[in-house]
Amino acid sequence: MTGNVFIDSNIWIYLFTFDNDNKNKIANDFIFENVKNNRIYISYQVINEVCYTLKRKKYKELELRQIVNDMFNFCDVPACSNEVIFTAFELRDRYAFSYWDSQIVASALISNCSVLASEDMQNNLQIKNMRIKNIFN
Repeated sequence: MTGNVFIDSNIWIYLFTFDNDNKNKIANDFIFENVKNNRIYISYQVINEVCYTLKRKKYKELELRQIVNDMFNFCDVPACSNEVIFTAFELRDRYAFSYWDSQIVASALISNCSVLASEDMQNNLQIKNMRIKNIFN
């Protein structure tokens, strides 16, 4: 697989936590394989969700800053725009996504990603030129 890949927050959370060793390894392998071979995208929403979850898991501020710094170094993080917001409206209407999931999918589409890696959405759903992929299946 080559191209633009959007990685949802749940994949990052498995990378940074060890609640499930198997998912941690899969997330680690997927992220680092894609860092080498593709352009990785995330959104500010992904960063916020990761920080929120890791803070609840007792990560210290310095650790969170380092994680976010690393995410910025390895990923493209486009700004939220009117286009993302209005695309999210259309996606919610067509696919009945939750508000937050529609923002993630819209960000991935606007970033011209061919794959959106997420555990929480319908595996193999094709939306325009992008496919949602559950890397744990």
